Amino acid sequence: MKAVFIVFSQTNTERIEYMLDRLEIRGFTFWEEVQGCGTIKGEPHRGTHTWPEMNSAMLVMVEDEKVPELLQAVKKLSIRFNDVGARAFVWNIEASI
Repeated sequence: MKAVFIVFSQTNTERIEYMLDRLEIRGFTFWEEVQGCGTIKGEPHRGTHTWPEMNSAMLVMVEDEKVPELLQAVKKLSIRFNDVGARAFVWNIEASI
């Protein structure tokens, strides 16, 4: 099993939820307001007058075989909506209860 941490602009929330539904991925934790700045071309998302946008994040638990499909879907979303972007990071899950 893997944990996939997905960070995305709040404007993409419905798209991310649709993507998870389409991929039949149910196990996730959602954070609605996450501050940060992307490392490549990102501008700060801080919820302030200067940087008003905010990010959201999800920690998604998936079986190993679903990871490539999920990453590909996030990549397509990021390319299609390049101005707001999305990123995904994968961790191994050693054990769970």
